[in-house]
Amino acid sequence: MSFQAPIKDMQFVMSELADLTRIAALPGYEDASPDVAQAVLEEAARFNEEVLAPLNVIGDQQPSTWKDGVVTTTPGFKEAFRQFSEAGWQGVVHPQAFGGQGLPKLVATPCTEMLNAANLSFALCPLLTDGAVEALLTAGTEAQRALYVPKLLSGEWTGTMNLTEPQAGSDLAMVRTRAEREADGTYRIFGTKIFITFGEHDMAENIVHLVLARTPDAPAGVKGISLFIVPKFNVDAEGKLGARNDVHCVSIEHKLGIKASPTAVLQFGDNGGATGYLVGEENRGLEYMFIMMNAARFAVGMQGVAVAERSYQHAVAYARDRLQSRPVDGSSRDAVTIIHHPDVKRMLMTMRALTQGARALAYVAAGQADIAHHAADADTRQRAQAVYEFLVPIVKGWSTEMSLEVTSLGVQVHGGMGFIEETGAAQYYRDARILPIYEGTTAIQANDLIGRKTLRDRGAVARMLCEQIEATENELRAAGGVATPVAERLAKGREALSVVVDYVLANTQDNANAVFAGSVPYLKLAGIVLGGWQMGRALLAAQKLRDQDPSFYDAKIGTARFFAEHILTQAPGLAQSITEGADSALSLSEAQF
Repeated sequence: MSFQAPIKDMQFVMSELADLTRIAALPGYEDASPDVAQAVLEEAARFNEEVLAPLNVIGDQQPSTWKDGVVTTTPGFKEAFRQFSEAGWQGVVHPQAFGGQGLPKLVATPCTEMLNAANLSFALCPLLTDGAVEALLTAGTEAQRALYVPKLLSGEWTGTMNLTEPQAGSDLAMVRTRAEREADGTYRIFGTKIFITFGEHDMAENIVHLVLARTPDAPAGVKGISLFIVPKFNVDAEGKLGARNDVHCVSIEHKLGIKASPTAVLQFGDNGGATGYLVGEENRGLEYMFIMMNAARFAVGMQGVAVAERSYQHAVAYARDRLQSRPVDGSSRDAVTIIHHPDVKRMLMTMRALTQGARALAYVAAGQADIAHHAADADTRQRAQAVYEFLVPIVKGWSTEMSLEVTSLGVQVHGGMGFIEETGAAQYYRDARILPIYEGTTAIQANDLIGRKTLRDRGAVARMLCEQIEATENELRAAGGVATPVAERLAKGREALSVVVDYVLANTQDNANAVFAGSVPYLKLAGIVLGGWQMGRALLAAQKLRDQDPSFYDAKIGTARFFAEHILTQAPGLAQSITEGADSALSLSEAQF
């Protein structure tokens, strides 16, 4: 089926929950009015629906191929990337001084969602380029920014992130790629990197690899890692391409999903060493790479929302068309379309509520990022940055885990036909499966939520968010009617989250294994409660706006009620498993497994 960008829901979340008006009033964002945002979203929808969405199935059926070091992308990708670049989509959020549009992250985020919903494999190339741009803008020299960033934003070049090695997955302390200093200030890079997304392709004339490596005298562990620019083709100071650098793609992976995205094994230095250029200072590479990683983690969270939306639309279209069985209430003697059957409605509502809750939370996080970068007041910036950093692992971890549930339900709605590739439902399930793995597994996000985001500030941000949730509960109670039970479910969720925050703070030092055994459930609990909070806020806004479009806003109210009654109700059980379930989780010895 064709993809239709959910622009109305996107605009609702941007305006009513993430406060686009406030974002547009920030210094530097004066041009990002609601009218401008609407125009950007409408144009993004047109491009993604007409150009990229039709290539999604083709990419699954005709993946990128490798031969003699050359990667050929899916038919149509190269031309689509040219159109994507010429339209300026790579630079939506990046500074105008380098050729970007300089729009808020809140406006760029729905564009990112549309891109990934239309074609997840294609979208991975711009995703990694965005990360490279962020890293260079933050840590690169003025000359490096001037040389590389405009070319990356124009689409003439693309960017990659090179962390993983055959012996070093998530443990970057084990990185062995080495960087030897040259007399001219450059470095010679030697080593192997694996799982490099779009590490080789035919869509752009050059590829800018950002590579983690060690200098000969570097300290052991993560403190001895440096970051280097290693272009596929060496370039002069004006950006003119020179000789091929000593970095080559020796293979690409054969994968469960995202098959059109070439995942490369890159070999550096087989012919004397690849020329590399230090980014920032030696031994601070992991710090710089985390800039890319955090940008990528938020973007992968949006991939989860996007593929869930695509799967939901696909399932709804099938359920409206598929005739099967008479209704259980006897209202018809003939078979009806399956969307009339209660359990199919339950599945579709689950898909819809989870997707909309995750979208709302992510957009609100994007708005906090904009405030953190552009608010005039330093204290306001600091608070917003703390909230954004707290939300990033939740957006990444919960949204991607959510996408597995939603895309699995999408297959289930189709019944046996969902298991047949021709219906298309299975591709979303397969494509989604990587999302909780790359850019840091769900466990890594959960450990980050505990270690860096809860323990470091002694739960300050978590408790501040709980206070804001409680204020929403009071507004819901005051509204009455259908809002009252939503308030009660939200209150129980908030209480569960507070209990777990207290548990983490009280027990990590003396019983770290017990706390971290519940880290992923803690992340899921946080996602459910914070997502439920946004759905509660959505219900309040929808009630006020209902007369403008009763069908849309009644559906929003119904979806918020469903989230409260079917998803928020999981929160107390999750809290109990975290605070009381560690012993059983850790009870078996290695041999007993």
